[in-house]
Amino acid sequence: QVQLVESGGGSVQAGGSLRLSCAASGYTYSNFCMGWFRQAPGKTREGVAAIDSDGSTSYADSVKGRFTISQDNAKNTLYLQMNSLKPEDTAMYYCAAGPTGVMTAIQATGIISGSFFGHWGQGTQVTVSS
Repeated sequence: QVQLVESGGGSVQAGGSLRLSCAASGYTYSNFCMGWFRQAPGKTREGVAAIDSDGSTSYADSVKGRFTISQDNAKNTLYLQMNSLKPEDTAMYYCAAGPTGVMTAIQATGIISGSFFGHWGQGTQVTVSS
């Protein structure tokens, strides 16, 4: 049974940084493509970043240059380093796992779509104040 548990959320001022973590268990972590998503109240879910088992990455335009996705396969843990945070980054952040073919679909469509991912965590709240 796949389990994903996010941590590291909190409240920061604009310009600050946070690092989110997602601890994965119940499956062979290195066989999956991992992603970070966010959803603000009243808005649709947005794909933020994704990383494949070979280390290839994809980012939403809104976070390019500010966020970095990474993973530690030995620890079965996914990370999202968020720098230069803005109030519009305020949202619930979720990690997700999908099959390794997901990155091909992301690169083909240019979209980090939640429909590509089958397993989700419960989320961690990030609040950025101005």
